[in-house]
Amino acid sequence: MAQLFHPIANAYAKGSILFGGVLAGGLLFLGWAHERSAYVTSQNVVRDQPVPFSHNHHVSGLGLDCRYCHLSVEKAGFAGIPPTQVCYGCHQIIWKDVKMLEPVRASYKTGEPIAWNRVHDVPDFVYFNHSIHIAKGIGCESCHGPVNQMPLIRKAKTLQMDFCLDCHRNPEKNIREKEDVFKFGVTPVSAERAKELVDERKIVKKQLDNCWVCHR
Repeated sequence: MAQLFHPIANAYAKGSILFGGVLAGGLLFLGWAHERSAYVTSQNVVRDQPVPFSHNHHVSGLGLDCRYCHLSVEKAGFAGIPPTQVCYGCHQIIWKDVKMLEPVRASYKTGEPIAWNRVHDVPDFVYFNHSIHIAKGIGCESCHGPVNQMPLIRKAKTLQMDFCLDCHRNPEKNIREKEDVFKFGVTPVSAERAKELVDERKIVKKQLDNCWVCHR
């Protein structure tokens, strides 16, 4: 019987398989890179705000505690965006006529809240509660990064599932003494002390990576 395919067909077949494998691997890599890109995560992207509020100035410069503005962070799931009255309490005296702060004055006069653009947000199918993280001793800096150094706020972490799971499986590297939760640039506690804190605060690691913890 005559040969149906030229001998070079073997090379074509092997080359096609190799090309297909490389193409599939490349597409998987591009998909992975896309999901972790700033386009999807908004990591390190500065959003326009009605007022260019500087955390660097207010936290590092003036020494304000996070709880001064984020009133509900210790007792609610949402940290809370400061009401206009909090801003106006200072700025009716300090920089009271600066044009940049006109949205604050207008909001106070009309009662209409300032339309801040949210920077840190998780999908609706994810359950997240600020208060439990604070109660267990996880510092603001662990998720929000060095806010005290940000002239304009940005998302320092991806806040994607692998980021959360890494902390849930290894809470020792982020746990702090209670008095250090709202501070920035704090030296991590020793490995021995971290283990003690995990035990004292009844953090059960084998439960923290169960699906129901975040997806309820």
